[in-house]
Amino acid sequence: MVLVLFTIFPVLIALLGSFKSNAELTAGATILPSTWHVSNYVEAWKQAGFSRFTWNSLFVSLATTFGTLLVASMAAYAVNRLSFPGKKLFVAIQASTMFISVGPLVLHPQFKLMVSLNLQTSLWGVVILLVSGHAYIFFILLAFFSTIPREMDEAAKIDGSSLFGTYWRIILPLLAPGLGVAALFTFRAAWNEYILPLVFTMSQVDLQTLTVGLANLRYGASAAAQTHYMMAGACLSILPILVIYVFANKSFMQMTAGSIKG
Repeated sequence: MVLVLFTIFPVLIALLGSFKSNAELTAGATILPSTWHVSNYVEAWKQAGFSRFTWNSLFVSLATTFGTLLVASMAAYAVNRLSFPGKKLFVAIQASTMFISVGPLVLHPQFKLMVSLNLQTSLWGVVILLVSGHAYIFFILLAFFSTIPREMDEAAKIDGSSLFGTYWRIILPLLAPGLGVAALFTFRAAWNEYILPLVFTMSQVDLQTLTVGLANLRYGASAAAQTHYMMAGACLSILPILVIYVFANKSFMQMTAGSIKG
C-alpha cells in the first residue's frame, strides 16, 4: 500500500498542478488548485503543436514496437530452438548490453552511421537505433519461448512446415502473452525516449516527438517559465501509455501470475 502511494503521489501532484496558474504552481503553497484552469491544456496543445508531435511520437513508438518484436522474437526463437556456432557468445553480448550503460558516448557514432545511410534527417534513423537496443525484450521473449513445448516444432516439421513457417504460423500465436508484455515495455520506452529524437530533430521542428516538444513549453515568448503548461502537456502525454497498458494488461497479469507461481 505504501509503495502504491509513493507511485501515485507524484502523478497526482502533476495532475493537480496542471490545473493551477503558473504563479500558484511556483509558490507551491497548496495541493488543490484555488481556481481550476482547464485552459492550461488548450494552451499546451496549441503552443507545443501537440497534434504534429503526437503523430511523430506515435510513428516512432509503433514502428519501434513492431520492429523490436519482430527482431527480438526471431532472435529468441533461433537461440531457443537452434544450435549454431557463437550461440553462447551472442547471448553473452546481449546480456552485456543490459548491464553496461554507455549512454551519450555512442550518440556520435550512431549519428555518423545514420549519416552514412542518409537517414540523419528522417525519423527512421531514430526507429532503427531504438530497435537495435532490444536486449531486454530478447530475454523476456526467450523466457516465454522456453514454456512452449518443442513437440510443436517437431509436429509442424513432420507436416512439412519450414522453420520460418513454424515460427510464424504456430509458435508466434502461442507467444501472444509474451508479445503483449514486450509491446508494453517497448512502446513505453520509445514513447519516453528523449535524447535520440532531440539529436536527430534539432534542426527539424516538424519531426520532433512529444518529449522534445514538451521541453519547448518550458519558456514562453518572454523567457518566463511556463511550468503549468509543461504539467498539462506531461499529463496529455501520459494518455497513450495508459491506453496501451489497458490493451496489454491481460498479458502483463499473466506474466506476473506465472512468475509468482514459479
